[in-house]
Amino acid sequence: MGRKDVSTSRTPVDQYRKQIGKQDYKKTRPMLRATRLKAEAKKTALGVKEVALVLAAILVFLLAFYAFFYLNISNEVDLDLDPDEN
Repeated sequence: MGRKDVSTSRTPVDQYRKQIGKQDYKKTRPMLRATRLKAEAKKTALGVKEVALVLAAILVFLLAFYAFFYLNISNEVDLDLDPDEN
C-alpha cells in the first residue's frame, strides 16, 4: 500500500525522467560511450568562426608587416636619390 502512495505523489516530470532513464538503460554500453564521445568531440571541436578569425588575424598581421617595410624602403630609396646627379 505504501508504494501506491509514493507513485501517485510523483509529478509528471519525475515520471518522464524515470521513463527516459529506463530507455537509456536499455542501450548497450558501447552505444552510450559512442554518444558521450561524440558529444565531447562536438564541444571541443574548433568551429568555422574560430578558424576564420585566426586566419583573418594572421592576414592582417602579414599585411601590416608588408606595409611597414614597403613604406620604409620606399622612403629610403627616395632619400638616396640626388637631384643633382642628372
